[in-house]
Amino acid sequence: MRCPYCGNDDTQVKDSRPTEDSNAIRRRRICNACGGRFTTFERVQLRELTVVKKSGRKVPFDREKLSRSVYTALRKRAVEPERVERMISGIVRQLESLGDVEITSDQIGEFVMEGLKGLDDVAFVRFASVYKNFSAADDFSSFLGEMTSSEHDPDRKT
Repeated sequence: MRCPYCGNDDTQVKDSRPTEDSNAIRRRRICNACGGRFTTFERVQLRELTVVKKSGRKVPFDREKLSRSVYTALRKRAVEPERVERMISGIVRQLESLGDVEITSDQIGEFVMEGLKGLDDVAFVRFASVYKNFSAADDFSSFLGEMTSSEHDPDRKT
């Protein structure tokens, strides 16, 4: 593991323990070059996933990119980080359990929308505006209209 302070690859693990949700291992490390101490979190990855973009390009799945987009939608919203991390871990588990090594960016977007819908309405609309490529204020109004209609009609999809 590379030291975040000096970039040296020669680091030593001083302590390892599972996180509270048991989805990762927390490791305390020390750099043998500069003496810097830092923490890493390692997650078990069931399979290597590849994301198929709308353009057809294939890229490796990046949990951090998923996390960044979720936290961007949740910026300045009062949602506990533990709930957000649980949602992100749940999305990753869903993707891994699909059975396919290749997943589409649309599948990821739908899982994120579903997760955010249960977490925070404002973040849900923020993410939807980017995911569904809103280009005008009318797009927001029609989406919000569909959203409120689907809340009254559970069989209708947004």
